[in-house]
Amino acid sequence: MASRRKAIVGGLGAIAGAGAIYHLWTRRPSAAAVRERLAGELASPTGPISVYHLGHSLVNRDMPAMLAQLAPPGHRYDSQLGWGTSLKAHWGDAEIDGFEAENAHSRFRPAHEAVDSGEYDAIVLTEMVEIRDAIRYFDSATYLALWAEKAIAARPDVRLYLYETWHRLDDPDDWLERLDRDLDRYWLRQVLGPALQELPQGTRINLIPAGQVLAAFVRVIEAQGGVDNIRDRTDLFARGSDGAVDPIHLNDMGNYLVSLVHFTVLYHASPVGLPTALRKADGTPALAPGARAARLMQETTARIVVSLGLSGIAA
Repeated sequence: MASRRKAIVGGLGAIAGAGAIYHLWTRRPSAAAVRERLAGELASPTGPISVYHLGHSLVNRDMPAMLAQLAPPGHRYDSQLGWGTSLKAHWGDAEIDGFEAENAHSRFRPAHEAVDSGEYDAIVLTEMVEIRDAIRYFDSATYLALWAEKAIAARPDVRLYLYETWHRLDDPDDWLERLDRDLDRYWLRQVLGPALQELPQGTRINLIPAGQVLAAFVRVIEAQGGVDNIRDRTDLFARGSDGAVDPIHLNDMGNYLVSLVHFTVLYHASPVGLPTALRKADGTPALAPGARAARLMQETTARIVVSLGLSGIAA
């Protein structure tokens, strides 16, 4: 299996243009096939778990810290991050921009060392965005399979997850419409599906559907003309010193919503009723959503995660 994977990586490095597109198309399963592969439930954790986060600024330091505060006492986590970093770069086959800056914290652990240790109950893998570029230029499916294979070799019972993120708010194809379309078109058919085809039958890489929950929550909030301190989608995103909206990075309230998604998927537990007053990774208070907005976040998360059926959670 390992030698075959190395051959895939090497071969793809030498293929260009139409040949690469043809290769990817011929190994692309249907979204329905991926859904069937991921159907069914996993056993629920019986206590705190240890989680390794591999990714970039859409993971960031604050979201895992918020997740740890929502989780049962004893939850443990580490990470390796970069600036817009692909799974290929984390593997070592491309440069990791911002490595020193993003990993200058106590939760950093080198990715290969962490995965090889077998010490983590769950590993959350995050691909770079724009997801179309990740697929086209950085062979997302192959590197997702490589990381999964490495993790399983170190610990056969490890739980693997792909963190579905989002694209820029100012995307010309419309932010909400792309979130609707991209789940099947890219995340299932061109990332998860081909990766699962490279792995032994029965191997699962479940989805943490943050993009889908963001879309559903934004629709609820905007249909009501805003709730509490969240008026529309831009109130989930960071702002620069000039007040301009950062079109890709979340603020504290956006990170809170994503931490709810991670909690629900990893712990198989309803997020309804979880606390809202949390602290960021540096210990300072995070800006919390208002009580009604927080409840909507929690209810939307529970509804979407369960209804999608891609996360190993019973209906």
